[in-house]
Amino acid sequence: MSEWYKVGKIVNTHGVRGEIRVISSTDFAEERYAVGTELMIRHEGKKEEVKVVVRHHRKHKNFDLLQFENYHSINEVELFKGATLYVSEEELSELGEGEFYYHEIIGCSVVTEQDEELGKVKEIIETGANDVWVIQRSGPGKDILIPYIEECVKEIDVEQKLVRIHLMEGLIE
Repeated sequence: MSEWYKVGKIVNTHGVRGEIRVISSTDFAEERYAVGTELMIRHEGKKEEVKVVVRHHRKHKNFDLLQFENYHSINEVELFKGATLYVSEEELSELGEGEFYYHEIIGCSVVTEQDEELGKVKEIIETGANDVWVIQRSGPGKDILIPYIEECVKEIDVEQKLVRIHLMEGLIE
């Protein structure tokens, strides 16, 4: 049985021809939503799953618009609102040296170069220039935002689920 990884949340329908509006949480949207890609739709807290095949993909504002094979009207996709989209492990391609999937980074413990534990990566935000990792603190306090840049992120060990960073001035209040 293969693993399934979250790639987005279906927030609404779009038009009357069966398109859905997705807020992506994937690092390679063009690849994830390529024509012919099999995705799984699951509502949180429910056991039922629907496997679909991407028929069409396009970007619109901050959303990815998808249309699936055999779903041609708004009435057929209305029930997908609020569901989560997943991609199979088999659909993931090999990455180059020093490249990582979001699901490999989310959940990693984050420590400073002096081994001070800061917390765990809970989310990754794409900003355009570079990604920003949201670190949920181990103790009290606001989340820490860490830019994914060479000067800050010094070491990533996905096997150990550990990220070592250089704590740049001003990152923690």
